[in-house]
Amino acid sequence: VQLQASGGGLVQAGGSLRLSCVASGRTISRDTVGWFRQAPGKEREFVATIRWTETSYAERVKGRFTVSRDTGKNTVYLQMNGLKPEDTAVYYCAARPGRSILSVATTEGGYDYWGQGTEVTVSS
Repeated sequence: VQLQASGGGLVQAGGSLRLSCVASGRTISRDTVGWFRQAPGKEREFVATIRWTETSYAERVKGRFTVSRDTGKNTVYLQMNGLKPEDTAVYYCAARPGRSILSVATTEGGYDYWGQGTEVTVSS
């Protein structure tokens, strides 16, 4: 499977962006899909995951970000509202067949397939 992340860009603090993760090669409708991000000079960190229909978020984005799935389009979205300068990073989507347990779904090692990343810059 190939994952294509898109939707990043430059936005002012308080603004919104919607990232898309489009899969090709197989359906990901029952996969665990995660979003991670890597800020300059920092390690990649977990942002959000969707396991079938159940969603989970990192504390620092909870209440601002929403992950959702469109099975007809084989796509997972990350709606980001109330963006802050500290959200600036390259965002990656990743997928793993089946429904992972949460402790696996929040770690990089819990995924088999990765997209190329899309850059999000939030200005103050």
